[in-house]
Amino acid sequence: MAKSGTVYLVGAGPGDAGLLTLRGAELLRRADVVVYDVLVNPELLRLAPAGAELISRGSRGSGEAMSQEALNALMVAKAHAGKCVVRLKGGDPYIFGRGGEEAEALADAKVPFEVVPGVSSIVAAPNYAGIPLTHREHCSSFTVLTGHEGVGGEEGHFDLDQIARIPGTKVILMGLRKLPELTEGLIARGLAPETPVAVVHWGTTGRQQSVAGTLANIAGLAAGKGFSPPALTVIGDVVKLREKLNWFERRPLFGRRVVVTRSRVQAAELTGRLTELGAEVLEIPCIKIGPPTQLAHVADVLLALNSYDWLVFTSPNGVTAFFDLFFKAFKDTRDIGGVRIAAVGPGTAARLRDLHLQVDLMPEEAIGAKIAKAFDAYETIENLKICLLRAEVANPDLPKALEARGAIVDDIACYKTIAETEDHTGDAARLLESGADWITFTSASTVEHFHARFDLPALLKRFPQAKLASIGPETSKALAELALQPSVEARQHTIEGLVAAVLRRQSSGKQGQA
Repeated sequence: MAKSGTVYLVGAGPGDAGLLTLRGAELLRRADVVVYDVLVNPELLRLAPAGAELISRGSRGSGEAMSQEALNALMVAKAHAGKCVVRLKGGDPYIFGRGGEEAEALADAKVPFEVVPGVSSIVAAPNYAGIPLTHREHCSSFTVLTGHEGVGGEEGHFDLDQIARIPGTKVILMGLRKLPELTEGLIARGLAPETPVAVVHWGTTGRQQSVAGTLANIAGLAAGKGFSPPALTVIGDVVKLREKLNWFERRPLFGRRVVVTRSRVQAAELTGRLTELGAEVLEIPCIKIGPPTQLAHVADVLLALNSYDWLVFTSPNGVTAFFDLFFKAFKDTRDIGGVRIAAVGPGTAARLRDLHLQVDLMPEEAIGAKIAKAFDAYETIENLKICLLRAEVANPDLPKALEARGAIVDDIACYKTIAETEDHTGDAARLLESGADWITFTSASTVEHFHARFDLPALLKRFPQAKLASIGPETSKALAELALQPSVEARQHTIEGLVAAVLRRQSSGKQGQA
């Protein structure tokens, strides 16, 4: 009889992917199946292995939502098939998440399971809104209530007499629709109309919005903001501390939606930096990297490495692609021989240094054609054999410039860029629905493929607030071919330089190169 798998009920936290526990990340990395709630941050799904089966539970209240009974049966079936199943639940599995019911179903089916606690929005959302739930000068307790109670999904009701008597901070989950009834009822039962109240919408994410007021006016303030679930309400004197302790919403890019167009495997660095600065990031990879059409050409280069005087890399992708193939043929970096190495751009040079390879030549500007002039200052390249390792479709200016100086150039494609059209996270749909503040481009190919997918000029006409950020001149050139000009172009042609350019433009509000 086949060995049964295990089901792990993992708390995904309240929305910020960084709040996932180490144990949760460990289990996701070895999951065969991930069954996730619709409000779980899709960024967490990237932790799962490439071959893992990803199953959305769907949105409750929609026709596409999986019933609790069907979900329980699914987990049992996958476990009986010997799979490692991660049930990824928003917040904490055992706090208003029906995790207890799911654990019971697994126990009844004699399926091994483990429950991994998660950070709950109960504490996280107020924290990110600058509200501590307890404070020695204000209160020493807090009470949590839910606006949805009862068996089988039936809505319960607030016991307003009981709530009015409870001392300390009150946290109301899933009660936004009943906020007018709640606040009016509490005032009628003796709570002061001036009692501080805050509502936090999409807490801990880049979409977070918060509003603070009193029992008398909070319902109107929240309605005026257009708040809808998910939202959390905090009632009590600790709300007064929000103005002083509101760290999250004061970050420089908070409230700004930024599109990242890099390939999925490369997006993490830029996404992480923007998220740290408070941005809501839409990851819409428009390219993915694939092997070149003619692998035999790279094989010929590997066999003739000792015949080259120079290897020239024009992008980090080229470095990664070439050395992935190199290490399939050789076990030792020393097998590269005595060839010297040139790199276009600090990002390319950094990738080479990661492999403990010295970069002998790098132009001041991250422009392919500039490397030919850099050679002029370094040495004559007449009759030298140069291997140019780059994308399958690339600008012909560089090999022409090198050949004009007498070099013998082999222009070798070690990878190709492929259009990425899938929308795994729904971010592309969100862009088309409500636009963005910034669209970042890190290469000419990201511009070309993004335009092919979305019609960039038309998108900008539809959402005129959107600004374009370019990592360097070659990328800006691709935008110019669409009759577009970036709002900023990075001074240093790196991810950090791109982020710095956006920050300067955001703080200054001035048009032009940052």
